[in-house]
Amino acid sequence: MAEYLANAVQTIQLNEPAIFTASIPCNKGYIYHADETGVFILKGITNNCFARYQVNYDANIALPEGATVVPIAVGITENGELRPTSRAIITPAAAEEYQHVSGIAVITVPKGCCFQIALRAVSGVDPTGTDVPAPAILMQNANLSITRTA
Repeated sequence: MAEYLANAVQTIQLNEPAIFTASIPCNKGYIYHADETGVFILKGITNNCFARYQVNYDANIALPEGATVVPIAVGITENGELRPTSRAIITPAAAEEYQHVSGIAVITVPKGCCFQIALRAVSGVDPTGTDVPAPAILMQNANLSITRTA
């Protein structure tokens, strides 16, 4: 298991990744991450057809001061695409009102391939909705753990 942390408050623009500043890395070479970045590379190092990883996150998120109250969300992206079941959506009552969110995704990487994952600020609006998504969110005390399961 590898764990990555981002304790300081950071402003994350829509579709941008959270930046992780500290880690307890994977020592086997299955996961690559450089501190102070938001992208993780999962490697398909295996004797089987695929490698499988479970990715968990939790964080506190809020709207920045002066923002219009709208639903906000974060989620895990795989090669830039949102894993919809990992999206956590909240609607704060006011700006700078933090709420705790968490999510999970199981990522299957084919043998010999590498997939990029990230925890990103994503639209809190359902694709059929008409509201305008928040342009930025605040995130604090983020934790991302990656466990190789197969």
